[in-house]
Amino acid sequence: MTPSPTTLRDLPPRRLLAVAAALALSGGPVHARIAASGQVESPEETTMATPVDRGADASSCPLGAFRCPPRPDNFVLCRPNALLDFYDPTLPHDPAQRETSDTVVDASHVDSSDQAVYRLSGNVRIERADQLLRADRIDYNDATTDYDAQGHVRYQEAGQLLSADRLRGNNQANHGIAENVRYQLLQSRGNGTAARGELLDAQHSRYSLVTYSTCDVGHHLWEVRAKNLKMDKDTGVGTAHGATMRFADVPFLYLPYFTFPLDDRRKSGFLYPAFGSSSRSGTMFAIPYYLNLAPNYDATLEPRIYSQRGALLASEFRYLVPGTRGQLNIEYLSDDRGGNTSESQPTRGTDRWLLKYRDSTHLWGPWSFGTSINRASDRSYLRDFGNDLYTTAVGTLTSSAYVRGHGDWWNASFGASSYQNVDPFLPDTVVQYKRWPSARLGLDIPVNRWLEFGADAEATAFRKDERIEGDRLDLYPYLSADFRGAAWFVRPKLAYRYTAYQLDSNYASYGYRGLLTGTQASPFEDRTPSRALPIASLDTGLIFDRQTSLFGSSYTQTLEPRLYYLYVPYRDQDDLPVFDSRRMSFDYWQLFSANQFAGADRQMNANNLTAAVTTRLLDDEGVERLSASIGQIHYFAPQRVQLPNGAVSSAAATDWTRSDYVAQLAVQLNDRWRLNSAYQWSPNSRKTNLGTLGLQRRIGVDGIFNFSYRFRRNLVEQYDASAIYPISERWRLLGRWVYSVRDKRTVEALAGVEYDSCCVAVRVVGRHYVVTRGPVSERGESDNALMFELVFKGLGAFNGKTEDVLRRGILGYQ
Repeated sequence: MTPSPTTLRDLPPRRLLAVAAALALSGGPVHARIAASGQVESPEETTMATPVDRGADASSCPLGAFRCPPRPDNFVLCRPNALLDFYDPTLPHDPAQRETSDTVVDASHVDSSDQAVYRLSGNVRIERADQLLRADRIDYNDATTDYDAQGHVRYQEAGQLLSADRLRGNNQANHGIAENVRYQLLQSRGNGTAARGELLDAQHSRYSLVTYSTCDVGHHLWEVRAKNLKMDKDTGVGTAHGATMRFADVPFLYLPYFTFPLDDRRKSGFLYPAFGSSSRSGTMFAIPYYLNLAPNYDATLEPRIYSQRGALLASEFRYLVPGTRGQLNIEYLSDDRGGNTSESQPTRGTDRWLLKYRDSTHLWGPWSFGTSINRASDRSYLRDFGNDLYTTAVGTLTSSAYVRGHGDWWNASFGASSYQNVDPFLPDTVVQYKRWPSARLGLDIPVNRWLEFGADAEATAFRKDERIEGDRLDLYPYLSADFRGAAWFVRPKLAYRYTAYQLDSNYASYGYRGLLTGTQASPFEDRTPSRALPIASLDTGLIFDRQTSLFGSSYTQTLEPRLYYLYVPYRDQDDLPVFDSRRMSFDYWQLFSANQFAGADRQMNANNLTAAVTTRLLDDEGVERLSASIGQIHYFAPQRVQLPNGAVSSAAATDWTRSDYVAQLAVQLNDRWRLNSAYQWSPNSRKTNLGTLGLQRRIGVDGIFNFSYRFRRNLVEQYDASAIYPISERWRLLGRWVYSVRDKRTVEALAGVEYDSCCVAVRVVGRHYVVTRGPVSERGESDNALMFELVFKGLGAFNGKTEDVLRRGILGYQ
């Protein structure tokens, strides 16, 4: 089998200005049929000409999804298209059949007094392959194949419909001239007019005073107008002169000359301009230019002007070759004129840049290579030049390069990771250790149907300026069994963990032991410390079920008691450095975890027994409609292994005999609402340590309401409410409010309105949000933003950042 050629069609597309206008007048083969509403739809897939059911779109994003996909262009509000009245769906769809097909003529009256010229009148119909010409009167010269159609002229071919006052030309030469033209694309809602259209031959055409829009015929809220337009199907290029983009009949963009593609072939040209504003960089204006360099690589240049900082050049290069694909982005600004975001790292008068590079390459067999390089000139770059409001919240840039492989029972990787601090208000010491390099091997080998041998091994060199450095080897072999029946399971597991270090020569300058007791830290005494211990666990459970009913519906209810025993002997680990370990948040799944620490620097000791029970309600289709669980750990030995004071997630050792009670609840009895909740109560302190509540409710078809409450003792207590409220078929109100009880302030407030019509969508959103905390001031720094987005359906969006902000901020937004 011959592999298909590699092209950039497999990469994310670049929408060029007036692409749709080119397609409108060039046409293209498409299979189509008439829908009941009078629109055109494809039997293979739904096209933009098909009315989109809003309910179907809404249900495509299930309740509880963290982020919904973008909603496709919705033309449900459009009127039936009058041009489709003469569409004939029975015609062939292949223009290549024209050369071998007969021409069939049908008319009420035929005057053949002139032996060369036939004068056809009365519902004249001339058909050849995919072509169909109808008119009140047609004169046809049989000798020269000249024709002249007048009166209610209607023409159909694969890809488009056309009506005109008059159409004359030569059939053999594929040449024709149409006057007062109206057209409709069959593969979309694209339509428009032209004062004159000339078919020069089968591959070349020329139009004058031409328009294009996806709005209702005769009611163009937006459209593209050009004085003249030439198209070359051989090269796939259209050329327009004197083009303007209009909204509500008001011109807002003028291009005296531009070219664009007529088909899927990519074409160099300008993309939509972008604009924005921020308090840190001022007003921004950018107009990208796309470069179609080759079928398998391209580039985009984006000059930007910042009113407070100067001119910046952004560039993007994409490539796709057999086995490899990648993308390189570079941004550069010379001699920054703006103010300093951070006084500790001044940027005024400096050159500033951003580099992002990613590549994925298949090497051989099961092996591949992946790299992601992300670097900035300074810690303030993303905050000053971030293209969206969420980029400014990024605090660390990660760069990595790894060779990875996997098989049926193994996986492996080797590479390196580095990190850069890009938070202007935090010191570089907050950045985690570089893995320079790191190698991992995982094994999962079935011995028989119930016994399994596995191992996790990692060797890493940790590097960080002004901190203890060294190498670490962590080996974790295990043997596990899985005995189960229809209503029970028993899963014993026996593991052994060995962790060894080779510290650098500066190890004696650092220490942790004293930090655990609050005294001065004593230095590490051993350059090659190690830790070895066994880990044994036994996980058992039962599953009971019965039939029950609730609110008139029948369900299968389960009751699932579970016991989990864990034994890990204590080992003194105060002389081990902390390279990547941190305490994980305690939750329901921590009840069944062999370690409360992430990373290999700390392994908790344990002589614990977890008791938990879960009940579920399953409907007749097996969908889980309710799940409720509660559990607790009983400690037979105190938790003695801890992180040092000052380390991430450090905490004092405990001698409690019981953990928090942990409960969680998830309810979704129908597709209209969903509730999730978690709760942790400590029998030791008699206080609530964690409580969360999340509620999501659909409002009609297009609306949604979200409410959540988050509490974790000594860390956070917030209320978060957001809503999308449809006030009519065209209008929706948007809002979000996040309030911090601990800070006694609004963390984020968002309010907006969205208008949706046949061919235009408008969003206006205002946002107040906290940018920084702590180091800047006691209450942090806040900012305001006003975002505006205008979407021309079928053509693209101007300043298209608002939708991404709403999808991130409002759960369930589409």
